[in-house]
Amino acid sequence: MFCFVYVKVMICEKMTSNLEPIPITSQKHDPAWKHCQMFKNGERVQLKCIYCGKIFKGGGIHRIKEHLAGHKGNASTCLRVPSDVRLIMQESLDGVVVKKRKKQKIAGEITNVNQVSSEIVMFANQVDTNTGLHMIEEPDTLEPSSSLLVDQEGTSIVSGERRKRGKGKSSAAEANALSVSTVGLGAKRVNNHVHMAIGRFLFDIGAPLDAVNSVYFQPMVDAIVSGRSGTLMPSHNDLQGWILKKSVEEVKSDNDKVTAAWVRTGCSILVSQWNTQKGRILLNFLAYCPEGTVFLKSVDASSVINSSDALNDLLKQVVEEVGFKHVLQVITNAEEQYIVAGRRLAETFPTLYWTPCAAHCVDLILEDFAKLEWINAIIEQARSITRFIYNHSLVLNMVRRYTFGNDIVEPAVTCSATNFTTLTRMVDLKNNLQAMVASQEWIDCLYSKKPGGLEMLNLVSNQSFWSSCVLIAQLTNPLLRVLRMVGSKKRPAMGYVYAGMYRAKETIKKELVKRDDYMIYWNIIDHWWEQQWHHPLHAAGFYLNPRFFYSMEGDMPNEMLSGMLDCVEKLVPDVKVQDNISKEINSYKNAVGDFGRKMAVRARDTLLPAEWWSTYGGSCPNLARLAIRVLSQTCSTLGLKQNRIPFEKLHETRNCLEHLWLRDLIFVQCNLQLRQIGYESKQQDSMQPMSFEAATIVEDWVMGIDTFLEDDTYSERTALDPLFVNTMFLRPPSDEVEELGAGFDDYEIFNIVKEGDEENAEDNVVS
Repeated sequence: MFCFVYVKVMICEKMTSNLEPIPITSQKHDPAWKHCQMFKNGERVQLKCIYCGKIFKGGGIHRIKEHLAGHKGNASTCLRVPSDVRLIMQESLDGVVVKKRKKQKIAGEITNVNQVSSEIVMFANQVDTNTGLHMIEEPDTLEPSSSLLVDQEGTSIVSGERRKRGKGKSSAAEANALSVSTVGLGAKRVNNHVHMAIGRFLFDIGAPLDAVNSVYFQPMVDAIVSGRSGTLMPSHNDLQGWILKKSVEEVKSDNDKVTAAWVRTGCSILVSQWNTQKGRILLNFLAYCPEGTVFLKSVDASSVINSSDALNDLLKQVVEEVGFKHVLQVITNAEEQYIVAGRRLAETFPTLYWTPCAAHCVDLILEDFAKLEWINAIIEQARSITRFIYNHSLVLNMVRRYTFGNDIVEPAVTCSATNFTTLTRMVDLKNNLQAMVASQEWIDCLYSKKPGGLEMLNLVSNQSFWSSCVLIAQLTNPLLRVLRMVGSKKRPAMGYVYAGMYRAKETIKKELVKRDDYMIYWNIIDHWWEQQWHHPLHAAGFYLNPRFFYSMEGDMPNEMLSGMLDCVEKLVPDVKVQDNISKEINSYKNAVGDFGRKMAVRARDTLLPAEWWSTYGGSCPNLARLAIRVLSQTCSTLGLKQNRIPFEKLHETRNCLEHLWLRDLIFVQCNLQLRQIGYESKQQDSMQPMSFEAATIVEDWVMGIDTFLEDDTYSERTALDPLFVNTMFLRPPSDEVEELGAGFDDYEIFNIVKEGDEENAEDNVVS
């Protein structure tokens, strides 16, 4: 089914390749315009559904709306439209009928009010007496300063007059029916008022606007709405006192559920180094397992960061607090002092590993890729395009229309990664950008005559520029995949990271073919990834992942087997258990017993590796126990967002009471934030190029040459079109693990080439 859908999408893309996209202007107000694309085919205008790709050669926007709504007749039904969009289209088509029916329903409720059952009458009396709900006339507009105010006695104040509630049973029930119906009909007008109130609050306190993406935002609003009018808001003392205390208790209770899983899965201690604006160096300690990540504590390490002995003592203290029997690895950055401290820690606790952060290593690889002369030149040319666009509102609006709401800058987790995600995004939108600079709208635009506009025209029209962008994207996308994989909370990365880096080197080799060419990039990878290649946990993760283990052609490379055996000896101190595991490995290798069941074979590609072992490893309990612990680990320290939490203030205060309060506050903030990492529904909003969170990451791509541009006025800044994302022109989202595929048989990749050994390696490849 997946292949059929993929082929169908490819056919649709091919059919539209010769069509010229036409921007949908902001003057088109029908809601269906946001769910289709407009193209010009000769003299005819055609519309295309963004969900199923069906092209309509006539019928206009009404036919698209019927298609999305599922109305049979003039248009076929779209089978891929989201249910909420279908509902909006149905309501738009049936709007007049719906309004008429609502009016009839209200009238019927009022006419038959005396026939309401005794239970409803009793409820109406209760509402009338206790809550102060009463009949109000719906105004044309809702202003915060007018009319709909209720005093504490339950008297409504409408246009300066006081109107007492009706006290009869009929009037109470009638008021209840009217007020409920009125709220339903006037919901959009009420929302504008609510949104303005929320906006004023956030503007007043200077909060980042993507605070609304918190998973706790909507529950807060719902709780406020559920309260009666006049409900007292918490005071500063309440928040600092009993509310914070109760929040600490709730977080500790949730953390206890996570730490209980350590007995089965073990955990990884993550050490994240943050450098503050005032020069402090803070170390934040987290503990990861598949059940969740918990914040442990924050330490000011400014005075000890360069001392491996002091770092070792600090790491040792945290391991002892967590319980060394639970800890499989401590992950830090790969600077020299961490390497020394980590190795000493592994000597102190023989049953754990020190591991360099995989995300940090991949980021350093991408950083060095960007320093290569030809890649750096392309990045700078691409930045000249984006800087011009994002510093002129009129140009940005035009780009968003021609790209159907897509931004051409795509923020990633680091600045180096953003360089390459943005180049990939620009490649995806190449045809849209070329259509824009060739349009009459662009020719007539004043900005097209400016130096930045002329430079953008030359680059967007330059095939050599695009060819270089495509090659860079092909070389770096596998590394970006690894970066997403090691930072993902969808699945523990330990079982996939080795395969991910294998595929990255394999892709580079296939793209460049000649050894002299691809070794330039392989040497960069091996320089930063050398310790990871030889890390027993990564090798064991590959070995114990049935998806990869059973896809190997020929014998497993010795590097993998040695890493696996090293993990057995280090993580399992009991020699009798080690011997049992050695025997059980043969059962796993030969797919004996439950390992060879048809269900188990199918599940190799569908279940998470640890779940597979839990389900089918019963005949090899010792090996299964070890496999679950290894495959339940992460590979990076990615986690907290530094710009949201007052760590520096915690370490600056000299007041004991304030320190205790800040410690509790940070404990709650960090753990609540870590819970949200798994939520992906609003990541798109929170990482827009112009968002607060992405500001430092995309700075090189959107900053102007000067502090401000003289030809951009404040009024133009406010004229930005609303942003909506249409992903039809972007490459479809993919599962990083699915892209890893099967088959690992390149001898040259498994045997890491070091300087001075290149001739021998080349001989091995030939032989």
